[in-house]
Amino acid sequence: MKKSPRSLDHAVAVGCLALLSVATMTQVSAQTAAPAALEVPAKTIPVPTDVSPQLQKVIGAPLRSNWNIQPKTGEEWKPVADAGAAALVKNVPGMLERLKVKVEKTTIDGVRAYIVTPETIAPENRNRQLIHMHGGCYVLNPGDAGLPEAIFMAGFGHIKVISVDYRMPPEAYFPAALDDGITVWKAALKTMDAKNMAIFGTSAGGSLTLEMVLKARELGLPLPGAIGPGTPMSDVTKIGDTFQTNAMLDNVLVSPDGFCDAGTKVYANGHDMKDPMLSPVYGDMKGFPPTILTSGTRDLLLSNTVRVHRKLRQAGVEATLQVYEGMSHAHYIRDDTAPESKEVFEEIAGFFDKHLGK
Repeated sequence: MKKSPRSLDHAVAVGCLALLSVATMTQVSAQTAAPAALEVPAKTIPVPTDVSPQLQKVIGAPLRSNWNIQPKTGEEWKPVADAGAAALVKNVPGMLERLKVKVEKTTIDGVRAYIVTPETIAPENRNRQLIHMHGGCYVLNPGDAGLPEAIFMAGFGHIKVISVDYRMPPEAYFPAALDDGITVWKAALKTMDAKNMAIFGTSAGGSLTLEMVLKARELGLPLPGAIGPGTPMSDVTKIGDTFQTNAMLDNVLVSPDGFCDAGTKVYANGHDMKDPMLSPVYGDMKGFPPTILTSGTRDLLLSNTVRVHRKLRQAGVEATLQVYEGMSHAHYIRDDTAPESKEVFEEIAGFFDKHLGK
């Protein structure tokens, strides 16, 4: 039996709709599929010529010799930390002499700490002090080895610094470092107005700086007048573009899967790595004090730093981001004779001066 012209038209229309539906589904599928990763050819990256000779030497240094070690316990980390500390502390006397700073060991409500005092305290800083949390992926730089950044800040900023020698594995695990920082903060509040104090630190110390603000707010404690997280380990789940783009270019951390990741996992001791008390970029930053962040163009944690800056700005917080040419992770605390190091800490000191009470 012959189909009528009307039936043929209907069949064609149904067929066209079916084809259109398939095409639409294909288009939607293409739109929702993950974008392809970009393949970058191997290339040689020269040391920048627009930085000081001192910084050129630091940038041009080979990759950290033990960047790919993976100790699995606090006991395995201790000899690594002790060996690294023994090498670092040899540099401390020279720093103290050049920057005209003295250091005194102390204990604050059971927490080990150092009082770092410059020979000359600036008049505007006489009623101010800073709390310092050292870096080291939560497992490195015990004792005097954690002092260089505090010495730089005291010397270049002409301000008194309390540096917290917080507990690390195998002595203690998460949240020991944060607890020790909060204990010192509580003690400091007994003798000085919170608005006259700032908290600062680099790497794990930068993350702890952010964590301390989150924790202080949670406990109903007064917040500092300003903070200075340097290249903070703000997302230890390893989310962030520069974990990839700066891998094997950053000569300090080197790889997202290197020693620092291993150390943080040991410190976390099975705790959720996305907890804001380990990855503070996931915390609520509304109401944070004015913040100055520091990083470098080769820093594996540049994205971690940038993401914190954006999170703060989205929360309406005054935040400054300073990024230095060619620097890998925490290069600014490697050589106190480098003009860039002086500039970093004078910038931070100026920011603190603007925001701290008198």
